[in-house]
Amino acid sequence: MSYLPEQHRAQIQAILAASPLVPVITIQDPAQALPLCEALVAGGIRVLEITLRTEHGLKAIEQVRQNLPDAWVGAGTVCTPAQYRDVVSAGAQFVISPGVTEALLELGAQAPVPLLPGVATVSELMMGYALGYREFKFFPAEVAGGTAALKAMAGPFPDVAFCPTGGIGPANAGDYLALANVRAVGGSWLTPADAVAAGDWQKIRELARSSLVALAR
Repeated sequence: MSYLPEQHRAQIQAILAASPLVPVITIQDPAQALPLCEALVAGGIRVLEITLRTEHGLKAIEQVRQNLPDAWVGAGTVCTPAQYRDVVSAGAQFVISPGVTEALLELGAQAPVPLLPGVATVSELMMGYALGYREFKFFPAEVAGGTAALKAMAGPFPDVAFCPTGGIGPANAGDYLALANVRAVGGSWLTPADAVAAGDWQKIRELARSSLVALAR
């Protein structure tokens, strides 16, 4: 059994501290990957989660990583060890999974790039906790109990922090970020499908900027 290196935790902590909002990015057209991510960064976003929900994810990670050196570029929807290795080869600086398996947790403790494992229950959290993980994605957040669940988890696990994703938007992001055990929130509202399809990068940039301003109040 491998135990999570301290430098992995330090890097995940730095990533979650870099931006309160982590856009969940799904690339439908590879030509849109770079301008979309450039617009998000121009709006103040410093952490980009590019998912493997389409076949364009790996190439997008590679392209964005090469062109936006000041942003943290990571891979989301990583479900297997093979996908983990692929995104590391593509240049991802962090890996996010929607859930956990023993194989993913073990690989995350050994790989050169850290893992933010997804959990929905205390039992799943405890699997990661036993290996040294203390930062988790909470998914699907609203379905899994929302802020009430996170408040309850703070009791037995006061040293655990979360990045909730799933059902989070402008109306409730602040409620999650107000919790002491939440470091950032993830969501797809920062990349609305209509704006992306139209190539309206100004709208994306302004949405990122206004969302950050609203949460800072």
